[in-house]
Amino acid sequence: MSINGKQILITGATNGIGLAAAEVLAAQGAKLAIVARNEARARDAADRIEAASGGRATVDVLIADLASQASVRALAANVLRTYPRLDVLINNAGAIYTTRQLSPDGIELTWALNHLAPFLLTNLLLDRLKQSAPARIITTASGAHLGAHIPFDDMTAERSYKAFGRYGETKLANILFTTELARRLEDSGVTANCFHPGLVATGFNRNNGTIMGLGMTLLWPVSRTPEKGAETLEWLASSPEVANVSGTYFFDMRPKTPSPAAQDRDAARRLWQVSEQQVQRSGAA
Repeated sequence: MSINGKQILITGATNGIGLAAAEVLAAQGAKLAIVARNEARARDAADRIEAASGGRATVDVLIADLASQASVRALAANVLRTYPRLDVLINNAGAIYTTRQLSPDGIELTWALNHLAPFLLTNLLLDRLKQSAPARIITTASGAHLGAHIPFDDMTAERSYKAFGRYGETKLANILFTTELARRLEDSGVTANCFHPGLVATGFNRNNGTIMGLGMTLLWPVSRTPEKGAETLEWLASSPEVANVSGTYFFDMRPKTPSPAAQDRDAARRLWQVSEQQVQRSGAA
């Protein structure tokens, strides 16, 4: 699959690995639509992406608050109106929060943004992706899933909330979502994969105050550049090597075995059902 001329929708592309990947994909001739909450930052990112393409690419900016299910639905409706085909969907947006917060839908915020947003957006765009086959769905997971389990008895993290633990649960959810999505997409011409970008020097976790920001700064010497962290994402979006690969977790452009909890297909099916119930709070997916 040549990425030239293909329509890509990517969340979380205003900085970090999302921006780095968008720059490379645009330079290869892809048509980019980036999703962001802040319009000014999105316009700056679009300018950078267009410049990286040598002025050949035009980048569309779509504004949405992915923590809000109503906003995700509005975004999906906009995409369906605007793009007659969608070749690649990249679910890259994510965050970590030191304190327990709620989304506009009353759902714990880390879970709402990192898991339910890609779950809902993907489902709302699934028919368009199938119509555009061969198509690809890529979700940014993380090695932070190691040691995590889905808290089916405390999905809203009311009894226990630890920032990094909760983040790990959402990254585990990304892998289980990919597993079940790939199963449901068998023989559709649409693949679903996820990947771990490694420890990357970005603006991640700098929304949580001075101490967290300092901690991330101290990690910079042992962190990857965004360009390095984005390599697997770019490869999953464009390489013919993975044209027929689905349901796999990657690291450094190689399949990697995730934790035992991430290989639990029964948990993947159960998570899908629970996620459907959570997004139906504001309308059926």
